[in-house]
Amino acid sequence: MDIEQVSVSVDDNKVKKISAACKDMLDLERQLEEKENELTVLKRKHQELQEKTIPELMQEAGVSLIKTENGDTVEVKPVISAKIPASRVEEAFSWLRKNGHEDMIKNTVTASFNKGQDNLVSRLIQVCEENGFTYNKKEKVEPMTLKAFAREQITDGKELPMDLFGVYVSNKTKITKN
Repeated sequence: MDIEQVSVSVDDNKVKKISAACKDMLDLERQLEEKENELTVLKRKHQELQEKTIPELMQEAGVSLIKTENGDTVEVKPVISAKIPASRVEEAFSWLRKNGHEDMIKNTVTASFNKGQDNLVSRLIQVCEENGFTYNKKEKVEPMTLKAFAREQITDGKELPMDLFGVYVSNKTKITKN
């Protein structure tokens, strides 16, 4: 199928307006990118002050809570986060099972059934295996459960493979305004 090209005459003033609007749009895109870069730098500086500089200064002073000259309260608290790396899920689940924490693992099983097989749902796994249905089993640990578990293990001085569970421990500064 051949496409026929049609030449259309457009008013020069309209072309100039379109060109000016396109230039404005490109300028705004450039400004947005600059502001996003500035915001990234500011966030990095804020994090450095919040998680490193102020906690280190307060540790050197031997305090975990102070009141500033203007009456604000400054407190440093430990923060623990955890996320199992995707490449180590099986290894992490194996560790949880071997160490008596299998109740943290949430299992989900899904299967596809043909019409009229609703009565088999209650016997899902058994029916799938007996009849050769394809099914998927998914295991996961809820993020908040993992975070609470990591905090508990660290607080209680129990063994926890930090890299296996993606555990990150830091101090965080909280400033409460007067």
